[in-house]
Amino acid sequence: MTINTQQNRKKLVILISGRGSNMLALLKANITNKWPAEICCVISNNLNAEGIKSAQSLGINTKIINHLDYNSREEFDEALLKEIDKSNPDYIILAGFMRILTETFVKYYYGRLINIHPSLLPLFKGLNTHERVLNSGLCFHGCTVHFVTPLLDDGPIIAQGIVPVYLDDTIDTLSNRVLQIEHITLVNTVEWLIYDYIQLNGNIVKIKNKKHKLFIME
Repeated sequence: MTINTQQNRKKLVILISGRGSNMLALLKANITNKWPAEICCVISNNLNAEGIKSAQSLGINTKIINHLDYNSREEFDEALLKEIDKSNPDYIILAGFMRILTETFVKYYYGRLINIHPSLLPLFKGLNTHERVLNSGLCFHGCTVHFVTPLLDDGPIIAQGIVPVYLDDTIDTLSNRVLQIEHITLVNTVEWLIYDYIQLNGNIVKIKNKKHKLFIME
């Protein structure tokens, strides 16, 4: 495996499973902010992922690797790994990628594999986070961008975004609010990665020239 060493232009691959709103936020930010970055490919495991069409409309290379075509997680991950490595990316962004990746896959890309999760980890790992937050009675919710480890929704936290929970919130209103802060948090995190602001030391992430790594929506 050869890792891209160009310091002035980062290569990214984005993995999605659905509508790809976080992916689209990254694609637009790359254009608007003129990042020194190339989004080489958007890959989905879902034949019907809406985000694939969105990426294609912006001229991004896309690929579908349907997990249903494989007999095991290991076989699927091997095919996914081979496709990703064609782009030789600096970072792989899991932007709503709804697959649990094998330990072999995660270790292969450790330090380059980034996930966004719709909760303030370590709270509410797994699915149905918005419903669980509402049922908990908490007054706040949010999202976490983190380096991926073999443990589910685990790994060194890079940044978090926080939103209030209102008394009249439903799952839909809360999820829409969290999605807005997801876009902000993920775009800023990827920008930090592109400009080499992020330092990973063990389980601790430090950001150069930043006093905090929290984004708050009132």
